Amino acid sequence: MSLDLSSVIAATTHWLIRAYPAADGAMNAALAEAQARQAVTVAAWLRYPTTDTALVTMAGPGGSYRLDWLVDAEPYEIRGPDGVWRTWVDEVVASWAAALLTCSSLASEAVAALADCEHATGSPGEFRRLTEPDTHDCQAAPLMRHPDLMACVVDLHRPQLLERLRRLRSDDQTPTSAA
Repeated sequence: MSLDLSSVIAATTHWLIRAYPAADGAMNAALAEAQARQAVTVAAWLRYPTTDTALVTMAGPGGSYRLDWLVDAEPYEIRGPDGVWRTWVDEVVASWAAALLTCSSLASEAVAALADCEHATGSPGEFRRLTEPDTHDCQAAPLMRHPDLMACVVDLHRPQLLERLRRLRSDDQTPTSAA
């Protein structure tokens, strides 16, 4: 994972698991966090495809205020203990991650699109909990995997995700010119 995106990935993952908690139990919490982290990582890599992410670090990703409002979360004080990590939540990344969590075929397409991404160093197998969730994964994160419950977050930026994937597909299919 790019060090420049690590704060965004950590904060956005934390927001997802707080907004859509896991089923009871430590194992469920761990499985839900793994799924959220995989979805957020893929979404962040799609949103910021190059390792030159200094602009994100300088400007900041925007924070969770609108997301909190959408999911009717408790208001938070920006200067309080929750304020620091919440400023690193990226609304677009959260929306794209939510879309990936609620549609495994879209998640598979997104992971495949990252094959040549500067961030990607592992195999698509590292995203198995996202792309091929088993029964335990789905039982651990029923709220995060529920399309109706996640719709308000997914709908924020789903069109941009689909456009990004469409552009990546068309770039892959562009024939190289032979001289």
